Amino acid sequence: MDNDHAGDSGPDLGLRLDPAEFIKANMRLGPVPALPEIRFYTAHSGSGLRRLVDPENEGDTDDDGPEPQPPYWAYAWAGGAVLARYILDNPSTVTGRRVLDLGAGSGIVGIAAAKAGARAVIAAEIDRNGVAAIGLNAAANDVAIGVVGDDVTKGAPPAVDMVLAGDVFYGQDVARRVVPFLDRCRAAGIEVLVGDPGRAYLPRSRLRLVAEYQVPDFGDAKGAATKPSSVFRFEAGSVVKPSP
Repeated sequence: MDNDHAGDSGPDLGLRLDPAEFIKANMRLGPVPALPEIRFYTAHSGSGLRRLVDPENEGDTDDDGPEPQPPYWAYAWAGGAVLARYILDNPSTVTGRRVLDLGAGSGIVGIAAAKAGARAVIAAEIDRNGVAAIGLNAAANDVAIGVVGDDVTKGAPPAVDMVLAGDVFYGQDVARRVVPFLDRCRAAGIEVLVGDPGRAYLPRSRLRLVAEYQVPDFGDAKGAATKPSSVFRFEAGSVVKPSP
């Protein structure tokens, strides 16, 4: 859930590289680790990703330099992977239901829900590059996903039956926004499933374990063994109203 504010000062957005064209030209379309049913565009050492995420470097063609801080949408992360794996193995969880993929990143969780028979899938992702990636990944997997590019955690619960939240507790500030939103969703009768490998800001007291899988996580050493990641049900708690 990276911040990408259209009103920020800086280079003219119109001069930026087109995200969809860049992704198709420079990233690789292939199966997701631990999810062979799903293909997505992923970054690699020669993708030159910094030219897309940092407008000041868009004219830089040297791919030997270090990549920028990795955006969620460009890689498969354990929380999303474990949640997607669970959904594909248990399609009745989402079949016929309206689903929100919160902090969707590359859209892997939403794609899994669509493949499993969800009635409708909405992906919430505020990174403009992530939004482009979701569209491309959905098309590559022959599924339809609606995309919301705003921060939905600031408002009332959406008109869905289920929220799927993979890897949304990676930072304290993000967790402080997400938990009250999920509380409002639960108060509205919306079921919430969380996928996470045990990151620092996971609200453990609010979670009930549903399943556990061995999946790889981005950042692990190449060739490293997979590690356990979990699917949780987010339990109801006190409700915090959205900010005006």
